[in-house]
Amino acid sequence: MGQRTPLYDLHLALGAKMVDFGGWDMPLHYGSQVEEHHQVRRDCGVFDVSHMTVIDIGGAQAAAWLQYLLANDIERLSAPGKALYSTLLNEQGGVIDDMIVYRCDDGYRLVVNAATRDKDLAWLQARRVGFDVSIQEHPELAILAVQGPHARERVADLVTASRAALIRELKPFEGFVDGDWFIARTGYTGEDGLEIMLPAVQAPGFFNDLVGAGIAPSGLGARDTLRLEAGMNLYGQDIDEAHSPLTSNLAWSVAWEPATRDFIGRAALEAERDAGPQLKLVGLVLEERGVLRAHQVVRISEVGEGEITSGSFSPTLSKSIALARVPMATADRAEVEIRGRWYPVRVVKPTFVRHGKILI
Repeated sequence: MGQRTPLYDLHLALGAKMVDFGGWDMPLHYGSQVEEHHQVRRDCGVFDVSHMTVIDIGGAQAAAWLQYLLANDIERLSAPGKALYSTLLNEQGGVIDDMIVYRCDDGYRLVVNAATRDKDLAWLQARRVGFDVSIQEHPELAILAVQGPHARERVADLVTASRAALIRELKPFEGFVDGDWFIARTGYTGEDGLEIMLPAVQAPGFFNDLVGAGIAPSGLGARDTLRLEAGMNLYGQDIDEAHSPLTSNLAWSVAWEPATRDFIGRAALEAERDAGPQLKLVGLVLEERGVLRAHQVVRISEVGEGEITSGSFSPTLSKSIALARVPMATADRAEVEIRGRWYPVRVVKPTFVRHGKILI
């Protein structure tokens, strides 16, 4: 038996198929993964993401410490409520984890991946020496992600008037605190939406309210196909400690300026940047029947080989798609080996669908 979120019993009552995910018992789907996917693209759905880890960073040197730890520049968080995506790197420039960082009134909030919790906390604790910082995990919080083009309006109809007004005014990558709730306009689906951190004891009741209002309960299966269509990386598959942001379509998340900011992994990234990265993360589209899966070999004529990192059938495109790490010289055509046979694939920018629009 794995760890369970506060919504475990409710998932069972709703007919969820439960699976292990990073040591947690989580819902894969509630009957139809494909229908849940379409519901999020067309309207909205709600995901239980309470397995993720919430960590608050405080203290007089919190900002300086995070500037040293993170590849992105938290000085870009100009006011409380602002959010930023960043990677946490090792000295070789490999990705220990990726996360969202929120600026709060008295510090910063990190939301990190469930499977990397222990590793992340150990890394943070080992590097706090010499800094006036505090690290506080919040296991008492649950997280609900309501995602889709109508998500904000649907949630606004179910909360207090004050919260509804703030939700309607939120800009992307902004959040606010209202009592013991933290609500942000962020997500992992390529659609508009909210991520709501609230006391675990309140989560089942609010989840019930959302489902009762017609917002589809959605599982990990739809979350994975949605994020893959949006070209969003999954830690442990598309990014890991063996690969840098520069080979993971995440160069945009590395803040080179100010040049005086010496973050962990900077020297290795600069060396890789100056020499020229040898690999890149691209999108693949299979035009024939078949399914692209992680670890399948990608062959590029007269260039070399790569490997699929994530692959699945795309409900929006009705085709199989993938993310793959391939040599930099790869152009617009390649082949993938599926069960001993080579299939032609189209190489595209690794963003297939965003905000309901097909981009390839």
